[in-house]
This record gives sequence, C-alpha cells and structure tokens, in this order.
Amino acid sequence: MASIAAQPAVSETVQRFLRQEPKLLIDGKWVDSSGRARIASHDPSTGREITSIVDATTKDVERAVGAARRAFDDRRWSGLAPVKREQLLLCLAQLIETHANELTELEALDNGKTKAMAGHLDIPHSAAQIRYFSGWITKVIGQHGDLSGAPTGAFHAYVRREPIGVAAQIVPWNFPLLMATMKIAPALAAGCTLILKPAEQTSLSALRLGELVLEAGIPDGVVNILTGFGETVGAELVRHPGVDKIAFTGSTSVGKAIARAAADSLKRVTLELGGKSPVIMLPDVDVAQASGGAANAIFFNSGQVCVAGSRLYAHADIFDRVVEGVAQAAGALKLGPSLASDTQMGPLVSAEQRERVMSYIESARSAGASVLTGGHAPGSSGYFVEPTVIADVNPGMKVMREEIFGPVVCATRFTDLEEVAAWANDTEFGLAASVWTRDVSAMHKFAARLKAGTVWGNCHTIIDPALPFGGYKQSGFGREQGLEGMLNYTETKTVIVAL
Repeated sequence: MASIAAQPAVSETVQRFLRQEPKLLIDGKWVDSSGRARIASHDPSTGREITSIVDATTKDVERAVGAARRAFDDRRWSGLAPVKREQLLLCLAQLIETHANELTELEALDNGKTKAMAGHLDIPHSAAQIRYFSGWITKVIGQHGDLSGAPTGAFHAYVRREPIGVAAQIVPWNFPLLMATMKIAPALAAGCTLILKPAEQTSLSALRLGELVLEAGIPDGVVNILTGFGETVGAELVRHPGVDKIAFTGSTSVGKAIARAAADSLKRVTLELGGKSPVIMLPDVDVAQASGGAANAIFFNSGQVCVAGSRLYAHADIFDRVVEGVAQAAGALKLGPSLASDTQMGPLVSAEQRERVMSYIESARSAGASVLTGGHAPGSSGYFVEPTVIADVNPGMKVMREEIFGPVVCATRFTDLEEVAAWANDTEFGLAASVWTRDVSAMHKFAARLKAGTVWGNCHTIIDPALPFGGYKQSGFGREQGLEGMLNYTETKTVIVAL
C-alpha cells in the first residue's frame, strides 16, 4: 500500500477562523452557550483536532426557537417586499462566491473531501442554490376559481400559499455547506424562519455561512445556527412545540426516529434518507466510457454520497471488461490529504466511518465475495480507505443490502433485462439509479420501471437546483430543490367569500 502524503499548511485566513471562540448564532448575534461542553473538530486527513464547536444545551435550543418564532410572527422576513427578500438572498449568494477560496479550504479541511472538488462543486453549487430560490420569491402566486356547486359570481374563492412557520433543518456531514444551502434557500424563499443544525463532525462551513448571513443583512432571528449532537440538539428541535417543520437529510434509521417523534405534534416533515443505487450497463455501451462513469459514480466524494452507485449490474457480454475498467480506475486514483492539489480521493470523514466501511469489506470477504482491488485502510494517520471493487456477490450479502457510504462497489453480471430490473428494485431504498445504453427506447423503459426518485441515463450524480430531488420507499418522502422543494415549506389556504 502506498504511503499517504502530509497535509499541506492551512492558510492564515482559515487559521484565524479556527482560533475564534466557538459560539452560536441566535437572534442575529454570536452568543455563548448556556453550558460549557465542547465537541472536538478533527481534520480527517490527519486525525488531529483543529478546533472545537459548542455542544448546545436545551436552554440554547429554547433561545434559538424563540428567536425564530418571534422573527416569523412579527413578519420581519415574510412581511418584507418580495423583491427586497430576493435582493438579500442574491447578496448572500454573492458573498459565498466572494469568499469561495476560504470556504473551499474550510470545507476540505473539516470534511476530508479534496480541495479541488470542494472548489469545483460544493461552493459554487451552494451559491447556485441560493440564487435559484431567490428567483422564486417574486413568482409564487395562488389560484382563483369558482365554486362547482354555486352560481358563477356568487362567491369569490382563491387559494393562497403561505409559509409554514419555523423550520428546523438538520443536515449531514458529506456535503456540509451545500446541504445547508439546499435547505436554507427554499425555506427563506417561502418566507419561513429557521434553525440550522449542522452535523457535529462538520459544522465549520455552516458557522462561516452564518457570518455571511449577517453580512448580507438578513434580519435578526431569521437564520439561527445551533451546533451539537443529533441525539441531543437535533432531538430537542424535533420535539419542540415551537417548531412547525422538520427537514432532515441523513440515515434512514434516524429519519424513521424523526418521523415518529414529529407524529406526536403532526409537524410537517421532509426526509432525504439513504440509498443503494444501482448502475445498470447494457451490452451496447462504450465500455471505456461506461467504466469510467461507474467508477465516478461510486468513488466520487470517497463514496460518501447518498446516491452513490454502489451496486453495479453489467451485462454478461461486457461484465469482465467493465469490472476490469472500474478496478483500473480505482487503482489509479491518488489517495491523499484534502488540501493537496494532486489528491484525487481524500479520507472518510471520521474514524468511526472508516471502521464502518472496513467492517462491510470484511463481511464481504467472510461471506465468500472476492475483493478485486482495494479493501485496505492505508496510512498511519487519517481516515483513509482504498477505493474497492467487490465481485462474486449474491443478493443476500450485507454489502448488497445495506448502505455502506464509502468507496465500495459490488459488481454483478446479468443476462436478462427483466431480471436486472427486478434486482435493481429489490431493495428497501429508492433514491436513485443510472442506466447506461445507446438504445434510447431501452433507456426510457428502464426509467419507467425503476423505483427511484431520480434515474440518470449515461451519467450519474447530476443534480440541479431546478429539478426535484428525493426518494421512493425508505429513501424518504418529500422533495428538495425545484418549485416542489420550496412548496414543501408552505401551507395551502383556501379563502371563500360570499358576494
């Protein structure tokens, strides 16, 4: 196994941010917690502690929800002229772009993703989310209609879209800033106020975003940020009677717990949960191109992606060549520290995640599967796992049934199109899938057959603010992005007036 290079030095700008005393954003101010507990933040490339964040208390949750409640009830945000709210969000998007270099470095350092990827994808797409939803603010309109059982003109009836109220937004660690903006932007566009709870492993870019929120001039109390553990701060937010809406992205098990807790008060909930996405390759593909696509589908972001193409189904006519191509792509990837310019794949986010992924690889070996390439955790420090290709699997193996959330793909050959469609759907998840073929008819037939919220053709992991994103089955319910994503932060009100 190749050794892992040293992590390059951190810039002075980011060092200054890391030296700041950890605080919480509540009611437009950076405030101390009512408690003294802290959570260490580690650099996944080295395992070293780089700073700490606040572990918020129940009292802190009360303060933040109270601030968001007041900001919603007095209409300091929803009562602004739509064009003014649009301008403030556009200002926030511009500030993200202005500070892109700092945010890129911070995201790479805190999460372990490569600096190149964070700069190319995470930061610009975060600004794009806010810019896209800012445009909807001036364009949401209601409906007008006559009653079906009354003479025309006897009543004036119309339908309004109104903001739900206070939203608690709990985001994961794999795309920290991007996931935060995917939730903040539609909530603000709808007129809601919010409390953001970033993942305890990766809270730094969310805290920097909070500084930019204040700089943009968004009114006090509209955006509040609490750091802390999901089982404490997150659970308190879910149960709090002052919260009207929960938006969560993360594991299916936690999503189920949130749904159960929210049911007591019938809070509105959207959940974007786990996946076990199939990648299906028909025999007519360009093998070299498709193999590269399959490799990117699973090794992108070190496999820590909810839509990662973790189940590869290749037709028997091309199976050996496809798997060889994916294995070669895996072996060619340069593992390294997140801030190094030549790193192609960084570490996993934490020691816990590294051990989880390695346990799945070992379970595959024990069950008789073949590890064709990778399968090791290299380096004496940091949380690295080699990109791994596994063959000789069967549908009952853990690696084929459960979400691994790491750079591990399981490859299976098929001969019958009906059979592979059934295999692809044989999962509790239904977040995404991709089909690779030159046959346009077959592509669309598969798109109709696959039980997934997103189906890609000859590509994978393409997500855009304008298009709804979410899952079938236990991959969650509700949608993010697009008009549908914003409408999930609204209530529908019918008004009927006798004339």
